[in-house]
Amino acid sequence: MTKADAETLADTTLPKQKSNQPDFLSSTPFTAFELPEEVQKGLADSGFTHCSKIQDQTLPISLSGLDVAGQAQTGTGKTAAFLVTLFTRLAAVDELPKKMPSAIVVAPTRELAHQILEEARTIGRHTGLRMVEVVGGIDYQKQADVLKRGVDIVIGTPGRIIDYIKQGVLKTDHIQMSVIDEADRLLDLGFAKDMRFILSKLPSYKKRQTMLFSATLSHRVLELTYEYMNLPEFVSVAPDQVTVAGIEQVLYHVGQDKKLELLLGLLKREEWHRLLIFVNTKAGVEWLSLKLKGNGWAAEGITGDLPQRKRFQLMDRFKKNTIKILVATDVASRGIHIENISHVINYDLPQDAENYVHRIGRTARAGKTGRALSLACEKYVYHLEPLEEMLGYHIPVEWAEDDWLVEDQCGPVSTRRHVRKTRTRRRADRGQPGKGRPPRDRRQGARPPRKRSHFRRDPLPERPPGYFPGTFFGFEPKPVETAVDAGGDSSAEAKAGTGADAAPKPKRKRRRSRKPKTASKDKTVSKDKTASKDKAASKDKAASRDKAASRDKAASRDKVASKPKAASKPKAASKPKAASKPKAASKPKAAPRPKTASKAKAASKTKSASKKDADQATTSPSGTQGD
Repeated sequence: MTKADAETLADTTLPKQKSNQPDFLSSTPFTAFELPEEVQKGLADSGFTHCSKIQDQTLPISLSGLDVAGQAQTGTGKTAAFLVTLFTRLAAVDELPKKMPSAIVVAPTRELAHQILEEARTIGRHTGLRMVEVVGGIDYQKQADVLKRGVDIVIGTPGRIIDYIKQGVLKTDHIQMSVIDEADRLLDLGFAKDMRFILSKLPSYKKRQTMLFSATLSHRVLELTYEYMNLPEFVSVAPDQVTVAGIEQVLYHVGQDKKLELLLGLLKREEWHRLLIFVNTKAGVEWLSLKLKGNGWAAEGITGDLPQRKRFQLMDRFKKNTIKILVATDVASRGIHIENISHVINYDLPQDAENYVHRIGRTARAGKTGRALSLACEKYVYHLEPLEEMLGYHIPVEWAEDDWLVEDQCGPVSTRRHVRKTRTRRRADRGQPGKGRPPRDRRQGARPPRKRSHFRRDPLPERPPGYFPGTFFGFEPKPVETAVDAGGDSSAEAKAGTGADAAPKPKRKRRRSRKPKTASKDKTVSKDKTASKDKAASKDKAASRDKAASRDKAASRDKVASKPKAASKPKAASKPKAASKPKAASKPKAAPRPKTASKAKAASKTKSASKKDADQATTSPSGTQGD
């Protein structure tokens, strides 16, 4: 494309001024309605002579006192529609309460609330009604003092309104009219519960008039109307096209690394006189505004992080044309009426398709024309398909030539967010403990860094030999029982056991109340040891007796078998079986029964029983021979 073609293209894209008979206006003048003289003068001072389509359909219903739910595109005059109704209805009241408001207007953003206040002061300058703006970011006490002195109309955002209602500063008992502007945006921002709270604090819907306006009447918006409005009349001025017809849309496909160069080239190629650039993130707004300043373009950025006073100052400077380029997030895409914005540039494609309509709606307002340029990079191009599905058509695409790109002369820039991150990273790398302090090696000489542990650990005390961890709490293990031989000395083993048990005694001193318990335990343990030893000894002795008896039986059998005379007499040979009855003689097995008796008696009985067995064993063979 040659330079001459570019100049002719720029001439054809200049914004056209308002025509004598714009399409968005109707043929109905404001004088056709019975409006007070004060309102007629305010409309004339503002330059309003004929109603827009939404105003033409809304005013006959709202002026009669009925509830209205209106749907229309942004920039079609919805604000003037409900403001004219407010001033007319309040002017008809004989006496308004002095210290309580009679009307309330709720908007989603501070900028929109401020815009409504400015337009209300322009149209209602002759009415004498007192109006106040109630939004966050402004002195809380000053707004509270104004409310206490008394106002007629309150215009604000949900958060600050709820604060004053809960504090008892804002009285809602005498509210006669309520307006909800940009209802779909309120719900998108998460104010559904807040709106229900505010509407529940107002008088019954039968005692007040409610007007609701929105770009789209979704199911959530309709739910609010059915719940808190008195059978509203629905008014819809929705054209066939989603966007305004006077906007010329262009799409450029560009890489992310070349996006800034293409933007700089478009600023030089396009003929513009007021420009609004939209970026998706707050950090992107700050970075792009610094880049434009570094390349010689006076630009300012506006985000939600800025103080409210500074945001209002930037918007005022942009309206007064002292700032030519304004870089913003979607905070400025709703309800901000700024005249003569010739170009809107979407530096980033919006993630929400509806935001695209509201962004480009900042231009071509009030019947004028404008251009909307969008840059699609590889990061945000994925949002293009749902956007075009919502529009119902494809955005016209233009391919930028190489000579359109302008080299960046600014170089790298550091935003406030980047500076904060790098500072914290550097402090963490060099171990700097405090803000603004030099490193330790510079202040006190080189010194090895001290290792700091998260938990303070004291050295463990020395443990005595044979220590068990649960001894302090009385959970010492039981001593191991060992079998004692028949001829072993039980007293020596008992002494050895007491010596082993005495090892953890120093630990028991910590809990003196447990001493008698441990002593009783030792006694019971020693008794169990002696009883077990007696049992083992008695078992061994009984086993030895059985062995001796079996030996004697075997010897007697052998002797009888060796004699022939005894062998010839089978009957007599069988007698030794009856005569040799060692089992009956082995009755001393019952000797261990007297366990309750003393040890000496038990030992003597066992010895006597063993002697008797031995005598019987020696005499039994001779007895059999005598028989």
